[in-house]
Amino acid sequence: MTDQAALSGVVHLIDRQPQMTGTELLTGLVPPPQFDGATFDSYRSDSAYPSQEDAKQRLVTFATGAQPVKRGGLFRRAPKVPETKPGVYLDGGFGVGKTHLLASIYHAMPARRKYFGSFIEYTALVGALGYRNTVDLLRGSDLLCIDEFELDDPGDTMVMTRLLGELVGSGTRLAATSNTPPNALGEGRFAAQDFLREIHAMSDSFETIRIDGVDFRQRALDGHAVSLSADEYAQDLTGLGAAGLVSDDAFDDIVKHLAQVHPSRYIRLLAGLDALGIRDVRQLTDQSEALRFVAFVDRAYDAQIPILATGRPLDEVFSEEMLGGGYRKKYLRAISRLNALSHAEREPVR
Repeated sequence: MTDQAALSGVVHLIDRQPQMTGTELLTGLVPPPQFDGATFDSYRSDSAYPSQEDAKQRLVTFATGAQPVKRGGLFRRAPKVPETKPGVYLDGGFGVGKTHLLASIYHAMPARRKYFGSFIEYTALVGALGYRNTVDLLRGSDLLCIDEFELDDPGDTMVMTRLLGELVGSGTRLAATSNTPPNALGEGRFAAQDFLREIHAMSDSFETIRIDGVDFRQRALDGHAVSLSADEYAQDLTGLGAAGLVSDDAFDDIVKHLAQVHPSRYIRLLAGLDALGIRDVRQLTDQSEALRFVAFVDRAYDAQIPILATGRPLDEVFSEEMLGGGYRKKYLRAISRLNALSHAEREPVR
């Protein structure tokens, strides 16, 4: 550890042992802070990809029943069209705004009980409370939003399939996005089809909506993620530690610690941080370590925590072999987010 540890505003992630009860997991099923104010109006569709605006209009109808009026671009209330399917599934690459649209559905739907969480958070809820208790708690909810639907673990997938089947049967509507590994289908084919096959019992519950486009995070960014020198890192850490709360850990220590913490608790590792300090970044070669790091990056991005890092640029943290494998889509999304967080505005005290 660095001598910055003496600063009152510097903490070490490896000293944190977060715990979360089932009740805390349930109350935490809301959109991440960065999407607190997400609306359909604030979704900036790219005119080069008409499917983005089309998806938005279809989701407005799904969430509110309002039909789009072409003249003037306004909406009017109209009698609801009978829904043939209780769920929508947003399929597309990373950085096209699927999570923004998912949060917009959450905020726009006039529901008494609604929940928003990642696939990992829902499976963690089942693990903490048990399957039957989870069903009982969620039954009767109007809307369930599931971000980053995973197919990495067949057991978790089948638990969620069964859970969603019971909830849909009781009247719950669904909205989901997916980060399904694309290797079974090949480049350019819909990950949605893999998702629907894996949860075969639920295939008729979803309307698949394709969203094309390029990663919005990279439109304003060029080059690599920011890698600081040791002196630059120490200077930023000192300033941030004096003004707020920043973590300081070696990359290898973080990777080892993540193996001891359930991914659903990664958000607690990051609680209260104004910046995340990572020293001596290296390239990962172990798939399990890499996937845990992806889940960690997702939570850091949800919380919009800037990253200070030394060593290898964070956009090179995954090996070429990994980037060519079945989890390519996950790793590329993580790289995009790491690049953005390393460029994120921070205000160290000089």
